[in-house]
Amino acid sequence: MTALLTEKNGTARRSSAPGSPPSSPRRRPGRERAFDDVPRWQIYLPLGLYLLFTLIPFYWMLLFAVRPAGSTSLVPWPMTGAHFDKVWNERSFAVFFQNSMIVGVATLVATTLVALAGGYALARFDFKIKGAFMLALLCSQFIPGALMLVPLFEIFRNLQMINSLWSVVIAETVFQLPLSIILISGFIKNVPVSLEEAAWVDGCSRFTAFRTVVLPLLRPGLIAVGSFAFVHSWNHFLFALIFLSEQDKQTIPVGLNTLIGADSVDLGALAAGGVIAAVPVVIVFAFIQKWLVTGFSAGAVKG
Repeated sequence: MTALLTEKNGTARRSSAPGSPPSSPRRRPGRERAFDDVPRWQIYLPLGLYLLFTLIPFYWMLLFAVRPAGSTSLVPWPMTGAHFDKVWNERSFAVFFQNSMIVGVATLVATTLVALAGGYALARFDFKIKGAFMLALLCSQFIPGALMLVPLFEIFRNLQMINSLWSVVIAETVFQLPLSIILISGFIKNVPVSLEEAAWVDGCSRFTAFRTVVLPLLRPGLIAVGSFAFVHSWNHFLFALIFLSEQDKQTIPVGLNTLIGADSVDLGALAAGGVIAAVPVVIVFAFIQKWLVTGFSAGAVKG
């Protein structure tokens, strides 16, 4: 038997039959309900202001890069490539670009390989100083690179590596390794050991099991670590400024600094150099964004 019950707002609903458990209205999760109740303008307005704050500097950089010298137009028309030709051919940006690419790719490869080996050791083996080693890795993140410039310069000078791109590669790799090892170790811990044990039972060695079973599951983590190593070494200014004094050895951040004179600044050339420096980073993030989000959000859990 059912009966109509009148609610305060005038609507009616049927009660449940006697003996049956009372029906409860479906409730949305609290977080989802709170999000739906927020007026949309309170979401879109901050996002729009942040987007403007982020994109306006890029627009001004593109405007000065493609606008003819002396023009005051606020729109990039007519367009010219004179500034790009000037910095690429006259200001040696072709050499700076090549040097930055060598440093970035070498740092990416070295950081990924060493972090992979160190992360596997921390994830799969137990040893006495494991806790202290992890604490040392974490504490090393609080040391600014500027404090290590003098000892690193003395070491590289004794090794006759000043004005060598490998000095920058080694310094960048050393400073990228602590965080990279911690991240890779976390990804490897998420891969069940039983997968490796099954490969061992099938006759695989530890290295073969790692290469064929574990390594494919670490792809999001490897992409995340490698991309950050590349972008950081590409944009880093301090090590290249101190360790590379010859012009044909300098990188793009140092080359941009040479465009700023003591009395005047060629804004067109400086903006064109900024565009050249930003293009590889934008391309890298455009291709790896889905792997980057997966790597930092879901880890490498595959079963």
